[in-house]
Amino acid sequence: MRNARLLLSIVLSSVLMGTCLDAAAEVVYRGDERLDSERPEAWAMHYFTAASLMTGFGASPELRPGQWAMAAELGQIPRLSQEQQQVGFSGSKAEDLNKSPAIGRLRGWIGLPGGWIGELGFTPPVEIHGARPRALFSAAIGRTLYKREDFSLSARLFGQHGSVGGDITCPSDVAATQDPQANPYGCMAPSNDALRLNYYGLELVSALDRGPWQWHASAAAVRFETEVQVDALTFGIHDLSRLTATDVRPAFAVGASRGFARRWRCGAELLYVPLQVRRDADAASGNDPLASIRLYLRYQAK
Repeated sequence: MRNARLLLSIVLSSVLMGTCLDAAAEVVYRGDERLDSERPEAWAMHYFTAASLMTGFGASPELRPGQWAMAAELGQIPRLSQEQQQVGFSGSKAEDLNKSPAIGRLRGWIGLPGGWIGELGFTPPVEIHGARPRALFSAAIGRTLYKREDFSLSARLFGQHGSVGGDITCPSDVAATQDPQANPYGCMAPSNDALRLNYYGLELVSALDRGPWQWHASAAAVRFETEVQVDALTFGIHDLSRLTATDVRPAFAVGASRGFARRWRCGAELLYVPLQVRRDADAASGNDPLASIRLYLRYQAK
């Protein structure tokens, strides 16, 4: 019995020692950096954040206090070229940025006293090609400033907080191979990176009603407060670097919607966000914008 206990103690000690040695052997790297807004990494962060902007999709709905409306929205995320995906390490490393081709949102409106309209949006945590939203919420408050006959002008304050996670810096297909040409940065496992899509802004929306149709154009000023939290294992080093970038950019949208079946409305718009990027350190920055087509379907309660 004594020998058995001694053997068990030796085995447990060996396991614990091996665990401690493994933990001690892991090297953690935290290269936190605040990026210039024209760096390729910052451009990519702002590009995907811009794709999630919660625009007004036309004039603020006319709702009595307590009256509500709800909608489902879908926004295109244009596919990036190989050159556009060269954003890591100031543009020297390709990242796996072509994940989901679209971003969706569920949105609700509620009528408030004084003609104000409150909005709340939520992007469901549905994983597409390895990208998954994480607690991605948006909110807005606005009201009609001017209305005469078939023309109206509305204003909204809006913002968003949350993130999208995925294997961006070390994609699963790259981490699965030991070929140094296919895996030059030594990815040992799929990464679990997170991009924070935080922003807030002010939007003005002009709208023109023509029977069942409503045409709209909007302009906004948006402050992006984006952040990438890297979580990758490369060459045995656990990279937990954090990159942050801020910028204030304009955003423009034009579109149309049509009412049908009394309480339903569907619409589409084109969102355009100019974004500056310098891909070559010796060259001047240029405009590489987001241009996204967006759709929505809305129901308004009695």
